Amino acid sequence: MNLYLMRHANAGLPRENPKLDAKRSLIKEGKDQCMLMARLLGALKVQIDVIVSSPLKRATQTAQFVGTELGFEGNVEINPALAPGGDYGDFQQMLAEYADREGVLAVGHNPALFQFLGRLVTGNGGASIRMRKGSVARVDFDSHPPRLHWLIDPRSARAIYLSVQKSSRPKTSRK
Repeated sequence: MNLYLMRHANAGLPRENPKLDAKRSLIKEGKDQCMLMARLLGALKVQIDVIVSSPLKRATQTAQFVGTELGFEGNVEINPALAPGGDYGDFQQMLAEYADREGVLAVGHNPALFQFLGRLVTGNGGASIRMRKGSVARVDFDSHPPRLHWLIDPRSARAIYLSVQKSSRPKTSRK
């Protein structure tokens, strides 16, 4: 299985009231991050069989935007293991449910998401891996322990995208 862990895109400033914060939507920058990261995943020929999201609005919106852009035709599944403060045991149980799938996109929140990623790749949680908003990490479960293949955030993706748009050939005049 290839697991694609994605932190939700930018939803602006957190709200103090937890009920209001749970309903916080993506802002324009967050929607742009979703489109950029979905195009990147498409360019990398990522195959997604299932998309699982935290129940919070900003995460489900991220999952839906990315899924739509990738042409994913299924429904986004909701799992509380990906919610803020999610438990690693619940996360492992969620992974076991989808172990027969080739590609799983899981959208959640920090700090739980980067802690889960650190525990997956080290086995003991000894790694702290920063995930900016909108970041996607690919973890390959075919090796033991699971191997982190790449981690790309929207800043890096945008820089790569802009650099390949420019021609690498020097301009010459033909007179």
